[in-house]
Amino acid sequence: MTPAVEASDQDVSNGVVSADKVTASENGWLVVHRTDAEMKPGAVVGYAPIRMGETMDVAAILQEEVAAGDMLMLMVHGETGGMETGRFEYTLGAKEDGPVKVDDKLVMGTITAQ
Repeated sequence: MTPAVEASDQDVSNGVVSADKVTASENGWLVVHRTDAEMKPGAVVGYAPIRMGETMDVAAILQEEVAAGDMLMLMVHGETGGMETGRFEYTLGAKEDGPVKVDDKLVMGTITAQ
């Protein structure tokens, strides 16, 4: 099972961003990062727990304002290296609950907020 994120541009004015489908090889997190045209992950603005396997319609509550036109990166993170299972502990650049990579590439999808 290859980890993947499928997501489309969407209205986030309700404070939620959703992935159509998330595939994960282990329990972890769908993490919403800010990004831009350079496609570098930025600050975390939301997250939601995901389970191993395929999960449809994964919704993450945004923790700060996201304006129409902002780009967001929806990324699969693991549940490893932290102090507590079930508590999201990642901060940008940390190893705790960090990003999952396949062939040294981040597992993610990018959308534009509408």
